[in-house]
Amino acid sequence: MPRINPLPLAETPYNVQMAYTAHSTRYNARITNMKATLGRSLVAFEVYMSWYPLYEQIKTFIGKRPACLFAYTVSAGSNCQFCSAYFRKIMIDNDQVPEELEYAGNEQLLIDFGNAIALNQGRIPDELFSQVTGLYTPQQVVELVAFAGQMIASSIFNNVMETEIDEYLSSYAQ
Repeated sequence: MPRINPLPLAETPYNVQMAYTAHSTRYNARITNMKATLGRSLVAFEVYMSWYPLYEQIKTFIGKRPACLFAYTVSAGSNCQFCSAYFRKIMIDNDQVPEELEYAGNEQLLIDFGNAIALNQGRIPDELFSQVTGLYTPQQVVELVAFAGQMIASSIFNNVMETEIDEYLSSYAQ
């Protein structure tokens, strides 16, 4: 049971409803339990939804599948059932079972980087950081780290709130 329930649509202020509509339209995204809980504060909703443009940005330079793997890795490393289920759904819907994947190109490096960020509170071994900076520009590294930070922030939010996994995601949770 969530510690704070998602805001029912009937009780959602007009400005938050408009933010929901803009978000759903721009990203073809649902208003999940997490988002409806964030909807209790428009500024909190807007801050957390800035995750979406950063996710779109990292996909431009690492690719769609590696971006999803990176996000999943950070979610799993942050112990967030909600976020992990979301990315498991994306992978499984694309005929990729996370536990059976073979990694190509720089995917293993990104997974190692995401794991280190999530599991070590951002303390990255110099050798790993050097490998990442050897492949990506300073701007891209900043974007990867910022994205991982947003993933961790989402994980913290969901873990503290004990956000219920939406029904459409429940079969993807581990």
